[in-house]
Amino acid sequence: MPISSIILSGGLATRMGGVDKGLVLLQDKPLVQYVISRLAPQVDEILINANREIIQYQGFGYRVLEDDTPDFIGPLAGFSLGLKHAKHEYLLTVPCDSPCLPIDLAERLLAGLIDNNADIAVSASEGDVHPVFALCKTSALPSLTSYLQQGARKVSAWQKNLHYIEVDFSDNADAFINLNTFEELNALALKLSQSN
Repeated sequence: MPISSIILSGGLATRMGGVDKGLVLLQDKPLVQYVISRLAPQVDEILINANREIIQYQGFGYRVLEDDTPDFIGPLAGFSLGLKHAKHEYLLTVPCDSPCLPIDLAERLLAGLIDNNADIAVSASEGDVHPVFALCKTSALPSLTSYLQQGARKVSAWQKNLHYIEVDFSDNADAFINLNTFEELNALALKLSQSN
């Protein structure tokens, strides 16, 4: 089944001093480039949600969408854009700062969603839930629009308003490493250089 995706790169990255996180280099390559190369074989459409450095993001060759909500409301702004602009019935959301994301993410989330006749399937591993790694039916847009209009912003709370399931990726928990600080970035760079 065809799947659209959106890479969430619209945040403020306050723990990295406000840099544009998707463009931070890991071994001389922007983080978002790792995400694109892992995502592209899994999906039929890639969108990027970014609010800064738009020209640089457009250089990756995909449609770039800026938040249509004021004041940096967080990941749900990107979810909303994806649900509005996706060409396909299913939308996969991923963050820009997870360069090791699972190469079977879309396949496993879709299988879980269909098997359970759910509206949204969310990744989990070793007891942790990863709400921004999710596959959602685009028919969930009215629910999200209403949630945002109420001033609510919490990703997991909105997701649990839907017919929600979690898909366990404990066999690949390291895939969900996300890089919130330069220390985490440097640690992953060291790990990658040792494994090469």
